Amino acid sequence: MLVEELQRQKITGLQWIGSDAWITDNSITASGAHKALVGAIGFVVSKTQIEGLQNFLQQLHPSHFPQSSFIGEFWETVFNCTLSPQSLSTSVRPCSGFEHLESVQNEFTDVSELRFTYNVYKAVYAVAHALHNLYTFGQSSEIQSEINSNTIPVCLFSAQVLHSLQTVNFTLKTGEKVFFDSNGDSPARYDLINLQNVKGSTLKVKCLSITLANVPKSMCSESCPPGTRKAVQKGKPVCCFDCVPCAEGEISNATDLLDCVKCQSEYWSNEKRDACILKETEFLSYGDLMGLLLALLSLTGACLTMAVVLIFYCYRSTPIVRANNTELSFLLLFSLTLCFLCSLTFIGRPSQWSCMLRHTAFGVTFVLCISCVLGKTIVVLMAFRATLPGSNVMKWFGPPQQRLSVLAFTLIQVLICVLWLTLSPPFPNKNMKYYKDKVILECDVGSAVGFWAVLGYIGLLSLMCFVLAFLARKLPDNFNEAKFITFSMLIFCAVWITFIPAYVSSPGKFTVAVEIFAILASSFGLLFCIFVPKCYTILLKPEKNTKKILMGKTTN
Repeated sequence: MLVEELQRQKITGLQWIGSDAWITDNSITASGAHKALVGAIGFVVSKTQIEGLQNFLQQLHPSHFPQSSFIGEFWETVFNCTLSPQSLSTSVRPCSGFEHLESVQNEFTDVSELRFTYNVYKAVYAVAHALHNLYTFGQSSEIQSEINSNTIPVCLFSAQVLHSLQTVNFTLKTGEKVFFDSNGDSPARYDLINLQNVKGSTLKVKCLSITLANVPKSMCSESCPPGTRKAVQKGKPVCCFDCVPCAEGEISNATDLLDCVKCQSEYWSNEKRDACILKETEFLSYGDLMGLLLALLSLTGACLTMAVVLIFYCYRSTPIVRANNTELSFLLLFSLTLCFLCSLTFIGRPSQWSCMLRHTAFGVTFVLCISCVLGKTIVVLMAFRATLPGSNVMKWFGPPQQRLSVLAFTLIQVLICVLWLTLSPPFPNKNMKYYKDKVILECDVGSAVGFWAVLGYIGLLSLMCFVLAFLARKLPDNFNEAKFITFSMLIFCAVWITFIPAYVSSPGKFTVAVEIFAILASSFGLLFCIFVPKCYTILLKPEKNTKKILMGKTTN
């Protein structure tokens, strides 16, 4: 009906693609409307000449298959006779027995279009080969005996035949190889048919034959796998495109996506760009080699300081310990121990409390340390003034005033830290600016003013101490502690001056490492420059640890 309507409305210019259900159907091509289908193409199952089949069909006779109702009925229809004498009627003659199919031309004897018939032919041979292999190469002689005696269970036998069928591989007389893949499919063979108008008749013309082992893909470009996106090729059909890898931080988790999806801020794309994974977190931990070394240096410094404390305590009655203000010396050693230990608070995963503790502990302990050094420097200057006739300056800077000055300098730093923690305290922060694929866990200083005020106050006290010690460097040898203080303050200031650009430019955990290094370097500088010479004299040069030598009353 459709073809006749097309013919009636004279619809042309269409390219028809037919399935094997109608492209080879003679009833359509023989109709009066066949002109509407001229030029149609279609894929059909390949046809093949089966050797001996036509001769077999022509030699067929009911006497060969007396029990076949199909053969008898077919014979009676073709020759318009009856094989049953009891069913004779005036209109149907009895079959003479001399009829033969060699002179008959019908669909049964026509073997020129054997398409699905050939598939049946291959299927029968495949089952036959499977049974043959099972019988010949069975697991044991028991299978063969069970097959021969018909005692093998039907379900078990079917499963064995199916397994054997999957492994068959043979060649037919037509030259075609028959085998099955892992899915149970055999290679597909098709003919491309074209309907052509030849002298007013529509003929089915085979254009080509193809064998497909895999399913063909009807597309200009291959599908874009996950991790890529489609980019249409300019000037070409939409099915033609390039597969562009997703950029860093973007993914596509399906095929043929037009756009890649950007990962969330705390996630990053994997190597295949088909999934977002959590970014690697970075902070200075005790598990890092750098963090472990800095922690060991910190503990080493604290132990050395405690060793000096022990030496000074054991020799507290000696002149060299008493001459250098014993009380300030012990307080300075205590503050140095805290300075070494406070660097440990900078190592580890940042938290709210650790961020506040590390900066305030650092600020207060260092001011306490510098205040003690400043007090010792002032004591040196005042002691020299006190040796002048008529001078009573030491009563204005005796031990009570020294303690008060250290306390006052330290309380100022405590007040700065309290204001800092109250108004805008440090807090843990996830920094994603330095690295694209990493999250840096760090302590944000909160108020930059508070942070630099703490450092600035330490710098101010250090500068005052350095200037006073520098002025006292040429005092008599009795008061040569000013030289050591000058040198220690020079190291201290040099470390913290270089700290500022290094701190600003260092990324990630290296920022914390630079800060710890500055703390340790300045602490070791104070410890070695001020106390190592005294320990050397106490332990290795005890003959110089006398009041006469310290007072300068002996000759060289």
